[in-house]
This record gives sequence, structure tokens and C-alpha cells, in this order.
Amino acid sequence: METKIIEILKKEGIGVMPTDTIYGLVGSAFSQEAVARIYEVKGRDPKKPLIVLISSLEDLEKFGVKISEFAGDFLKKVWPGKVSVILPFSNQEFKYLNTEGGTLAFRFPDDENLIELLRETGPLVAPSANPEGMRHARNIKEAKEYFGEKIDFYLDSGELESNSSTLVEIKDDEVKVLREGVFRL
Repeated sequence: METKIIEILKKEGIGVMPTDTIYGLVGSAFSQEAVARIYEVKGRDPKKPLIVLISSLEDLEKFGVKISEFAGDFLKKVWPGKVSVILPFSNQEFKYLNTEGGTLAFRFPDDENLIELLRETGPLVAPSANPEGMRHARNIKEAKEYFGEKIDFYLDSGELESNSSTLVEIKDDEVKVLREGVFRL
């Protein structure tokens, strides 16, 4: 992974790059400034939380997320993989990641290059690379048409035709599918 991109992300920058599914608009999950910029350039409703990409199950602890035995067993079955999981959390330090509070969505991707990047940068928020309500960018040309100079970098990986991740919520030791995606449960 390019050292320049790692430095940009560590310095609260944002950019478009491939994730394990589609191009994402990424920034440090630990940077309130980067997260606010992503909401702004996407035109995203601040009440809609972002998905956080992590490099290991242990990263959940950085956010104060405590998982039940049921949730832990489920996560070990679907992670690493293309499943984003909404989990309960109560750490007020990260309220900017979900202003409505109570939950955060995480994904532990099954992509060695991305995991390596996440180990260097820490967890990244990574919503799809598009303005709210528009189709996600399938290539960097489309992403540049959407965002132009409003972001700090673009990482080109050619045409990406994948679908979004499957989104599930774990609540009271039950799994509820909220969005069908690439992964089928």
C-alpha cells in the first residue's frame, strides 16, 4: 500500500479507494474531522451511521464494543468476509460515528491488502463512494466526477462491479438481515 495514502489517512485526510466490495470514501474512524468531511462531501444524513472497517476482532475493543458469546460465534463464522454487522456500543467518545447512539456497524474484510492498510492506519469509515442517493462509483473516473478536488486522494483499482456488503444487526442474540448484499447468509 502506498505510504503516501497511509500518511494522508493518519493526518485526518479522506479519499476514494477500493474496499473488499466496492469503492469506498474512506477516512480514519478515530478522526472526528475526517468523519465530518465524509458526511459533508457525500451529502449524507448525519443520523445515518457509517460502516467501520477493522483489521481484527480485537479492534472492536478500541470502540468499547462488548460482544456476547452468541455474537462472537456468529462473527467468527462470517468474518473475515463481506458482511457488515451492527453491534451495540455505548462509548460516548465515538458518538460522532452515530449521533443517534447505541450501535455501530463494523466489517472485517477478507482482503489481505486492505487488512494490511487497516493495521497501519487503524479502523477506517468506508461508506460507498457516491453522493447520497446516487449509484456507487464503479471506477475512479466516476468517483472524480462525484467528488473532484473535495477529497485528498484517489486509489485506482480499475472497474469494480461488486455489490455492497450484506448488512445484519445482532440484537438480543438474534441476527436480522437489513440489506442483502454480496454475502448470502
